[in-house]
Amino acid sequence: MSEHEFPPTPISQVLLAILGGIFAPTLVIVLIAKLFMSVDSTHVPEDPKIAASKIEERIKPVAQVAVATVEAGPHVDKGGEEVVKAVCSACHAVGALGSPKIGDKSAWGPRIAQGYETLVKHAIAGIRAMPARGGNADLTDGEVANAVAYMANQGGANFKAEKK
Repeated sequence: MSEHEFPPTPISQVLLAILGGIFAPTLVIVLIAKLFMSVDSTHVPEDPKIAASKIEERIKPVAQVAVATVEAGPHVDKGGEEVVKAVCSACHAVGALGSPKIGDKSAWGPRIAQGYETLVKHAIAGIRAMPARGGNADLTDGEVANAVAYMANQGGANFKAEKK
């Protein structure tokens, strides 16, 4: 029979093992005791209606959205300058995608030569990179016409916006 010699165990490890052996079961006993003490055996069931209303209160949405309709009077077309500042200037102020800059007479000259009606038709339907109505579908034909007249007049034309 062969004997195995184990290295001697330091006293600090022995003490830690004893303390761990005492602490772990004590912790389990304390937690189980707390569990049983927190259980309320005198609990009386609530009225089902009250319980249901409490549940509904807890799960209701945090906020609600109310959509209101705006009763406005008859639509009044915006002026050309207002439409240009709100919509058209996004591209025409900087000449994006080859659009003629506002006030650039050389860029507007060939377009003005096509005539007011043609320019309005292109602005309403869209042409090349320009989307219909400048990308704002809410604009009326009259508002688009006002904007065309305003921009073309800045480029040297003498158009008067027609009421559409």
